[in-house]
This record gives sequence, structure tokens and C-alpha cells, in this order.
Amino acid sequence: MKKGFVSVLAVMAMMLMAAPLAIAQEAAAGLGDNVKFGVALASGLAIGIAALGGALGQGKATAAGLEGIARNPGASTKIMTPMIIGLAMIESLVIYALVIAFMLYFKL
Repeated sequence: MKKGFVSVLAVMAMMLMAAPLAIAQEAAAGLGDNVKFGVALASGLAIGIAALGGALGQGKATAAGLEGIARNPGASTKIMTPMIIGLAMIESLVIYALVIAFMLYFKL
């Protein structure tokens, strides 16, 4: 599990380093085919990895919240509100990744 997490972090770091280089090359001498391919790949990977991470985070948060409600049904209102706020925060990160992916894609 730890190796997979480290490899995902490595891929994300490479994408973050590649995007400014692609944009800088655009300003220098037009977009070549390799740069277009790299930007399209980076935008697709950005949204894919963000959706995967968001889905995993939301699944864990929901499972923990429902487990807490199952153990103590009287505390459902105290558990539900922070859980919904946490889910909204997780989803906002995925939306930010979507915006960044669109920004990269429309640079083509």
C-alpha cells in the first residue's frame, strides 16, 4: 500500500514539474506535438488521480461516519454535520483539479 502511495506522489510531482515547462515552451516557440501530448496527458492524469484520491477519501469518511452512527445512534446529528463538511472539502479539491485540468487542456 505504501509503495503505491509513493508512486502516485511521484507521478503527481512529475506532472506539477512538467506543466510550467510546457507553458514556458509555448511562450518561447509555439506548441510542438510532443508538448501538446504532454499537456493533454498531464490534464487527464490530474483529473484522474484527483478523482481517485477524492473517491477514496470520501469512502473512508463516509464509512467512519456511518460506523460512528451505528455505534451510537443518538450522536447522529453531531457526527453527520462535520462529516458532510469534510465531504464538501474533499470534493472541492477534486473540483480544483478539474479546473486546473481544463486550464492545461485549453492551453493547447
